[in-house]
Amino acid sequence: MPKLNEETMNQWIEADSDIVALTLYQRLAPVEESGVIFPPTYADIGYCVDELADGTRIAQVDSVGSQANRMEPLFLSPEYQELVPRVRFELGGDESGEVRHVSLLELAHRAGDAVVRSTEMAGKVDEAFRRLANDGDATLLAKIAPTSLVFGAWDSRGTQVKRPRLVRAVIRAEDVQVLHTAAQYNSVWKLLNEADRDALKKEAKKKKVKLSVQGFADAPSVGVPGGVIANGSIYRQVTINLIALRSLHGADEAATRRLRRYLLGLTLVAATADLELYLREGCLLRYAEEEDKWQAVRRRGKADDYLLAAEAGHKIIMEFARKSAHEFGVDKEERIYRFDIEKAKALLAKKEDLTEEV
Repeated sequence: MPKLNEETMNQWIEADSDIVALTLYQRLAPVEESGVIFPPTYADIGYCVDELADGTRIAQVDSVGSQANRMEPLFLSPEYQELVPRVRFELGGDESGEVRHVSLLELAHRAGDAVVRSTEMAGKVDEAFRRLANDGDATLLAKIAPTSLVFGAWDSRGTQVKRPRLVRAVIRAEDVQVLHTAAQYNSVWKLLNEADRDALKKEAKKKKVKLSVQGFADAPSVGVPGGVIANGSIYRQVTINLIALRSLHGADEAATRRLRRYLLGLTLVAATADLELYLREGCLLRYAEEEDKWQAVRRRGKADDYLLAAEAGHKIIMEFARKSAHEFGVDKEERIYRFDIEKAKALLAKKEDLTEEV
């Protein structure tokens, strides 16, 4: 079984490498003995549960997008913040005058977010995306917003450049049985005197609003989703796309090597850091095994297995990530950009122009 070390990781970024992807399979388990977990609930469909041809039902417990949103904020923590530039946006305060800040790592569309486009950072982002689109040079974007390359981005409000995720993860549960539950809300209605009840009824009728809206009526809830029990595995599947990584370039061979090493380090850190698996109310999971099973997947033939103790493997990766970040030259100074309402208005006008053209 091959060893995970710097030499191995360096080989993964080379253009002639036949390793096309890295995959990680992690078995998870509920913390509660009942085994009941609550997947996310979606409008119109409830839980996302698919039935295979043999009748087995698979539930999505956490989507690719949701997993990315859980991994990216890791780089806000003291342990990892040295690996990425620190960029914050200052938003106008409320009536009290209090100013609020949000990190680039917290924005839904990353470097392509409307907040970024509404600050002085917009010009830098435009230039970075254009260099990537025209020359294939991702260095500038990696300098200012590297997680936009790691977790993917779409500059839908500017250059229209799209970048695939270097790392994607999803959590699923196999062979599930869907449960239902019921509940009863008992309001204060029965405790009110008759005159007050009559007054509330008249007011509700006048305003054309139901008493239950403001909690003045009992409200039963029957047949709502009550979680699932997984008779099969609950697992987290992580994939690192080395083809997408090797499609990124710098200005020359040396710059390309520094860029790919840096992004690989960030990607591996995000993939191997232990997440807090409190996904939502009723869905608190844990890692079921001490070791992680990694595979280096070849273009053809058998994959290479890497069976690593999670903590030890992450330590090796952190050493690589710190070294590659230092060589790449991560900006140590915190950058703060102020939200500009005039730029935001201009962005809305641009959107209207684009709509008219279509």
